Amino acid sequence: MEADSQDHKRIAAVRRFNRFYTRQIGVLRKTYLGSRYSLAEMRVLYEIAHGAQTATEVGHTLDLDAGYLSRVLRNFEKAGLITRKPSPDDARQSRLALTAKGARTYAPYEKRSQDTVAEMLGTLEPNDQAKLIDAMAAIESLLGGQAPKEKPHVILRQPRHGDFGWIVSRHAELYAQEYGWGDPFEGLCAQIVADFVNNYDATRERCWIAEMNGENVGTVMLVKDKEPGVARIRLLIVDPKARGLGLGARLTDECVKFSRAAGYTKITLWTHSILTAARHCYEKAGFTLTSSEPRHSWGKDVVAEFWDLKL
Repeated sequence: MEADSQDHKRIAAVRRFNRFYTRQIGVLRKTYLGSRYSLAEMRVLYEIAHGAQTATEVGHTLDLDAGYLSRVLRNFEKAGLITRKPSPDDARQSRLALTAKGARTYAPYEKRSQDTVAEMLGTLEPNDQAKLIDAMAAIESLLGGQAPKEKPHVILRQPRHGDFGWIVSRHAELYAQEYGWGDPFEGLCAQIVADFVNNYDATRERCWIAEMNGENVGTVMLVKDKEPGVARIRLLIVDPKARGLGLGARLTDECVKFSRAAGYTKITLWTHSILTAARHCYEKAGFTLTSSEPRHSWGKDVVAEFWDLKL
């Protein structure tokens, strides 16, 4: 019953989004953008204007009924919007192209469509625009489309309510999954976070949350060390879904830049030899391994390492 209930909720959520977005882009209107053409007809013109050369290509791209597409193309040809000429490669196919009249007819609606989207995006802050585009790419990719192969947009921001709990839980989950570290490690993370929150010095300390598609995918803290003039990096983590984007190096660089601006003379950190990605970030940023020691911690044999960077 619980699984069925969850399925119904997900189905309802997808249908709700479909109703919202079809209204948002005007699918339910009789014609598109005030033209004399339906959305489907305008999409056919779009495909021809952007390189589709045959009815087969258009039909495959738009998943249109062959009979309906044939009628649309015939009407466009009668109106002088397109030409159809025999293909030199396949006598069964016709080459499609916009006429000069077709290009003039299509151009204003292409611009109007661009302006409509620009107006919609203009109501959002830049970070929200990026999140919207990333979310659309995720939907396209997950449902089988060919989402643009663009580097995901990741923002770094200050923590919000709930982020500190996420830092603890995500560390505990990932390190248990990837390294088998037990519950005491979660307790250590919770203590580090509690100390940061309860003793926060805004002039000397920072926490960054990395966000992609509206989801937390990384974090790092920079705190005052007990030794005067020394800062300490703590709890650097990058979620698997955001690895390979250089995010670990970016978070480390933020710590270094802030430390210099805050007047620290050195940054120190404690990590483990098994955390090869993190170690690479530190080495790339100029940190030097100063000492190491074998330990048995969190149910595993580990090698603790200490790294420093003089500023």
